[in-house]
Amino acid sequence: MNTEGPVIKVEGLTVRYGDNTVLDNVSFEVRAGEIFVIMGGSGCGKSTLLKQIIGIETPAEGRIWINGTDTTELDDMELRKIHMGIGMLFQSSALFGSMTIGENVSLPLAEFTGLPADDIESIVKMKLGMVELAGYDNHFPSELSGGMKKRAGIARAMALDPAMLFLDEPSAGLDPVTSAELDVLIKKLNEGIGTTMVIVTHELETIFNISHRIIMLDREARGIIAEGDPRKLRTDSDDPRVTDFFNRRVTEKKNEGMTT
Repeated sequence: MNTEGPVIKVEGLTVRYGDNTVLDNVSFEVRAGEIFVIMGGSGCGKSTLLKQIIGIETPAEGRIWINGTDTTELDDMELRKIHMGIGMLFQSSALFGSMTIGENVSLPLAEFTGLPADDIESIVKMKLGMVELAGYDNHFPSELSGGMKKRAGIARAMALDPAMLFLDEPSAGLDPVTSAELDVLIKKLNEGIGTTMVIVTHELETIFNISHRIIMLDREARGIIAEGDPRKLRTDSDDPRVTDFFNRRVTEKKNEGMTT
């Protein structure tokens, strides 16, 4: 992992929807090449924060820098250039059902580059190979399992060789075995090509398996209540909200094991 950075800097971020403040004065940094996880319970603002970072939504207050550029000051054309260096995997994978997997992965290449069709096809095959979907370019999303759809979504997100990859609940809807396989893939991609990854998840297995650092959001606090290595926070945190979250999740897993 490259410890130089930060490549993302969030400072004093406040998000409001009408009179409802979801996040209040949130600040943190993401370093180049790390797997950075945004975690917390339901409704704490994890996905909202992700949308703010990538510019889908605009904050009420605060600043967001990506590679030194304040994205909150950019117009649509300038933000579009920033987006060329960012890949995004949405929670639903967001694949177009009427298009083959190959056609889905080729979309960013067709939109943002002037490459000829043969070159695009070669890149698509390479990206699918990277996520262990070689030979599936002519399949439709309906013909793939949930885990394979997630992999296809990652392939599309990586089509333009982004320096940063954002993943919103990548394990959502997957069984434990498939989720673990996806964790292995994410870690392999990070180690192999050094892509900075920002991941939203509440799955402790994923957090402990792949993250270098985390921030933990809390709904009532409307912000960050813990930051650092989750393995240390699990045992060393003196905040009961943090330890209760970890222990509750562990208890849930034990109860699941007793009832299966």
